[in-house]
Amino acid sequence: MIASPHPDASEISVRCAVITVSDTRTVETDQSGQRIQQLLNQSGHQVGAYAILKDEPEQIRSRLMTLGQDPDLDAVIFNGGTGIAPRDTTYDAIEGLLEKTIPGFGELFRWLSYQEIGSRAIASRAVAGVFCNRLVFSLPGSTNAVTLAMETLILPELSHLVSQIRKC
Repeated sequence: MIASPHPDASEISVRCAVITVSDTRTVETDQSGQRIQQLLNQSGHQVGAYAILKDEPEQIRSRLMTLGQDPDLDAVIFNGGTGIAPRDTTYDAIEGLLEKTIPGFGELFRWLSYQEIGSRAIASRAVAGVFCNRLVFSLPGSTNAVTLAMETLILPELSHLVSQIRKC
């Protein structure tokens, strides 16, 4: 295990929205969205909102703008729509709204993905950043990719990143 360079004094519980972007998934078939919620809850965090959206850029942007105004949310985790197919528009919809990006997230995610799936990892447009003082993560829609991102990158840093955003 890699040591934390500057551990936080205390872990905080983070309240998150989980948004699945898919033209075909339903609440019953959304394994990735369910996995994100499960991992958040197991780690002591809370799910404050959950939805499935069609892969329509305006719907995605509108939902992020609405969630950005919710005073009870600290983070938004999207899954789905990060590839390069014509209907993969999550990255395009949210990247321009981010006030700050966290380039290391996408870089590390693609590196870790490469170790699991090889060169196909180059097609991932996973991204993270800050919008309206909330963390925003956008992950691929596969359950394996969601698990990888959550367990190795997001959950180990979620409390720390939120505490950084809260600093005035």
